[in-house]
Amino acid sequence: MGKRSAKFNDQGNMSRQSKGSGVAQSVTQDQPDILSEVGKAVTLNCRYETSWDMFYYYIFWYTQLPSGQMTYLIRQYSDAGNARDGRYSVNFQKAQKSISLTISALELEDSAMYFCVLRAPQCLK
Repeated sequence: MGKRSAKFNDQGNMSRQSKGSGVAQSVTQDQPDILSEVGKAVTLNCRYETSWDMFYYYIFWYTQLPSGQMTYLIRQYSDAGNARDGRYSVNFQKAQKSISLTISALELEDSAMYFCVLRAPQCLK
């Protein structure tokens, strides 16, 4: 039986300027497509810039399926230890403004486009 591989792409770049607030955020994912084997692990990297250094924020990881549907995977709170949820874990380096997502025990269904998203918490009134 031949090896089965999964393809990963995390080249999604997102940036956001909040109107009137003078607060700017940007997220960069500059890895090319990654090829790996079923059952192995893969790590996707993300760097970000934010002027929220004095505030709390979240970084979310999503995957986009071939249908275009976005699916939530895991989130990291800026003042918490590294998040882990099932096969997904993150290595968060706040001082370096970087975060990586590791997916273990890869499945063919993991082949997708991956995005990291930076977001400030919202206050509900």
